[in-house]
Amino acid sequence: MSQHSSRVIIIGAGLAGLYAAWLLERRGMRDYLVLEAQSDPGGRIASLLPAGVDTGTSRRLDLGPTWFWPEHQREMGQLIQTLDLECFAQQTAGDSLLERATDKKPLRTAGVRDSLTAMRVVGGMEALIERLRRDIPADKVLTGQVVRHLERLPDGIALSAEDGSGHRMNHEVEQVLLAVPPRQALQHIQFTPALPSALATQWQQTATWMAPHAKYLAVYDRPFWRETGLSGTARSTRGPMVEIHDASPMEGLGALFGFVGVPAGYRRQITPEALRQHCRVQLGRLFGPQAASPQSDVLKDWATSPFIASPADLEDVASHVSVPPPEANEGPWHQHLFGIASEWSPQFPGHLAGAIDAATQGVNRMLTAR
Repeated sequence: MSQHSSRVIIIGAGLAGLYAAWLLERRGMRDYLVLEAQSDPGGRIASLLPAGVDTGTSRRLDLGPTWFWPEHQREMGQLIQTLDLECFAQQTAGDSLLERATDKKPLRTAGVRDSLTAMRVVGGMEALIERLRRDIPADKVLTGQVVRHLERLPDGIALSAEDGSGHRMNHEVEQVLLAVPPRQALQHIQFTPALPSALATQWQQTATWMAPHAKYLAVYDRPFWRETGLSGTARSTRGPMVEIHDASPMEGLGALFGFVGVPAGYRRQITPEALRQHCRVQLGRLFGPQAASPQSDVLKDWATSPFIASPADLEDVASHVSVPPPEANEGPWHQHLFGIASEWSPQFPGHLAGAIDAATQGVNRMLTAR
């Protein structure tokens, strides 16, 4: 067992946690530590570099969040510019496909231009994580650290975490930023004294974005569907994917990704390979035989991650009702514990921009409370 002392600990090294650390660095406050339960930072951001690609990370493809809308999500757009990350617009030019019946060919319809432009980051959203980490000292982010207990003391907070070997690490801190979804905080962390019951209830009722979902990604040598005037966008009531988009990088490879409509409980009853085969068959129905034989494919099932999905998230898929309070209004946890994950964003809950929004507000509240 080891003992450490910091003024601030950030629990979670996803986008919200790393952005909070980045903000503290820019404001000259360096007495902090980021604890991440998983082996790698990023949280719900994950990207795939297809096998055989030897041209660097610019062709990485997203398995988690993919888009941001700078015209609407201005703070997110400004951050991308500040970090000098290269971006490109989501491919939407061309016709869309609609699959309704099992005995009929997909209906081809004219594509509809959205009022806002969805943008993607070259190298996937993982490039954003990597760029933030460049400005954060390596020793400030500890991975494989699962926070188990927070105890409010008269002069601060005692935090206990453990690694995969069961080794305990204790910290004495003044304030804590929770950069994990509300349900994950309640599932993995014991609070002493307990959080106010009304606050805990609201946190427990807040669904974790992406937790029950799965994404399928197929990689090809080129985006061949564009050659026939298709955008790569499709909707289906037949499945297993209900929504499909062009996931190709800015140049080179072609890729399609889809949101799997099969509920998490049913996905557990079949093997990932069997589900991937169903997805390949569906792509063949929609985009032709060539689409049924990708160079490689992958299924990312977020419901299988114990640090993303809680049991409650697998039961109520569409319960994104309201944004919970990010902190207690009174009592021992007031001004000492702040929720900063995307679910706490008043403007963009669940979005990448929501992580930026919630982290900004949480850091500001924490510094004001000092």
